[in-house]
Amino acid sequence: MPFQIPDDLNNALMPLAWMIGHWEGEGHGTTPEDGDFDFGAQVDFADNGGDYLHYVCQTFTKNPDGTPKAPLRMEAGFWRPGPDQTIDVVMAAPEGWAEVWTGTIDGARIELVTDAVMTTENADLPYTGGQRLYGQVQGDLLWTFDRATAETPLQPYMWARMARS
Repeated sequence: MPFQIPDDLNNALMPLAWMIGHWEGEGHGTTPEDGDFDFGAQVDFADNGGDYLHYVCQTFTKNPDGTPKAPLRMEAGFWRPGPDQTIDVVMAAPEGWAEVWTGTIDGARIELVTDAVMTTENADLPYTGGQRLYGQVQGDLLWTFDRATAETPLQPYMWARMARS
């Protein structure tokens, strides 16, 4: 799907312009507790004139026909690029944690590592940190998320390929 950079896009967002829009696709994941799993994914990156993008990511299990069956994970946040190809990202998830990510922008490739993870007393999981990679390959958004918990060291957790829709 062709993409055009909005005429009124804040100049600070130019390094992230390729991400703006709605993306949908398929993903895979693995956990020590549950093993391998497949999921559907959709991600939205949008701007409102500020120097940040707002972000929503939803993953879900699928029916046999590929339609969404049940929510798997969801997160929302803000992506704010720095003047020197750096980026700060703040995300929150209903499972009971909030994350601060820092990283670098290299063209259509963004690498992030957690700077801080805060969990609630009743968080679903003792999540302690992670690293992510977002990139554009053949027009698609590729995403990987490696995660660490109090019980497991950093390891691959979820990855997906999504097309702009």
